[in-house]
Amino acid sequence: MNNAVQQSYLSQIELKLNELLPEEPLLQAGLIQAMRYSLLAGGKRIRPVLVLEFCRLCGGEPQTALPFACAIEMVHTYSLIHDDLPCMDNDDMRRGRPSNHKVFGEDMALLAGDALLTMAFETMLSPRAVAAAGAQRAADAAGILAFAAGAHGMVGGQVIDLMSEGKKISFETLKKMDEGKTGALIVAAAKMGAVLGGAGREQLAAAENYAASIGLAFQIIDDILDVTGDTQTLGKPAGSDAENGKSTYVTFMGLEKAKKTAAALTDAAVSSLRCFGEEARYLTELANNLSVRNK
Repeated sequence: MNNAVQQSYLSQIELKLNELLPEEPLLQAGLIQAMRYSLLAGGKRIRPVLVLEFCRLCGGEPQTALPFACAIEMVHTYSLIHDDLPCMDNDDMRRGRPSNHKVFGEDMALLAGDALLTMAFETMLSPRAVAAAGAQRAADAAGILAFAAGAHGMVGGQVIDLMSEGKKISFETLKKMDEGKTGALIVAAAKMGAVLGGAGREQLAAAENYAASIGLAFQIIDDILDVTGDTQTLGKPAGSDAENGKSTYVTFMGLEKAKKTAAALTDAAVSSLRCFGEEARYLTELANNLSVRNK
């Protein structure tokens, strides 16, 4: 992968996130600490990177998309905090260290997630962000994220997940769940970047197709790693899907077919970038690297 591009984006994202959520001697300092604990814990930053790169590819200036990139990472982080809660997936580890609620308690973790969700929209719709991106593009990007995060997207996918625990579900239900829980924010990131960059219809469709393909591949690989990986490398409990009685792509397809399906989706993602030509090298490398990750 083009490490210079990757590191440039990651550096910009980390600096901006830290700037947006500074440590201050407030009465709410405990809440800010809990928010920072999860938001600044690293991770792949796939979603914010997609916002920045699709903005660039579609003719925009990535710097103007940075608040929106940070906003989608805030929404993603809030979802992880809430997913780990005992009333949800009840996971004690996240990104190689104790989950938010294990450190700060369930009540503070819940509020930290709530605060990150609302801060995402505060960040996108701040006067400075709107002025830099343009009012219409800012509104369109915020609307994309709002829809993707809600009942017909990420939250809806989590509901299907909870309802499916310990039950036999159809392959179609599994796919619908993952399109919401995992795929919705990945697709939203690509669409937000494209909109902020001034994409035409063909470019917007390419962004959506690319993200939908890598989003599904990402989830299939997650299911594979839950079977083949180890807790230390993954940074979260391995084997938790089987322990919780969850249906996964591995249980439906078997390990080898799941691997082949993820590879085919990666190829489809790369093919969807043709309209961008050689400028899409970074996203091609990103898709290929995600397909061979080990955590």
